Amino acid sequence: MTIKEIAECVSAEIKIGHDNLDFEIKAGFASDLMSDVLTIETDDILLVTGLVNLQSIRTAEMSDIKCILFVRNKIVTSDMLEVAKENGMVILQSPLSMFMAIGKLFSAGLKAVY
Repeated sequence: MTIKEIAECVSAEIKIGHDNLDFEIKAGFASDLMSDVLTIETDDILLVTGLVNLQSIRTAEMSDIKCILFVRNKIVTSDMLEVAKENGMVILQSPLSMFMAIGKLFSAGLKAVY
C-alpha cells in the first residue's frame, strides 16, 4: 500500500513528505508506547500513534520508520516537522481514532507487523 493510499484511506492531511507518497508500506504498527516501537525489526512500516511529541519522531528515526500517522486529531508541532523533514519522513495527521484508522487500513489490505 502506498503512503498516498494510506492518507486517502484514513482522511489524513499530509504535513510533510509530499515527494515520497509513492513509497510502498509493507505493514503497520500502532502504539503510543515508544518502547514497543523500538522492538520492531520490520522494514517499510507505518507507525500509527497518538503520541504527539518529539520523542515519537526520534523513536521513528532510531527504528528507520519513514512514515508516521498521527491520529485523534493530534496537531504536530513545527519542531517535530523540522526533525522529521531532516530525516526524510512523511508525516500524516488523521481525525480518526486509532481504532478506526487501523481498522480501515487493515480492511484495505495493510498487513500487521505481528
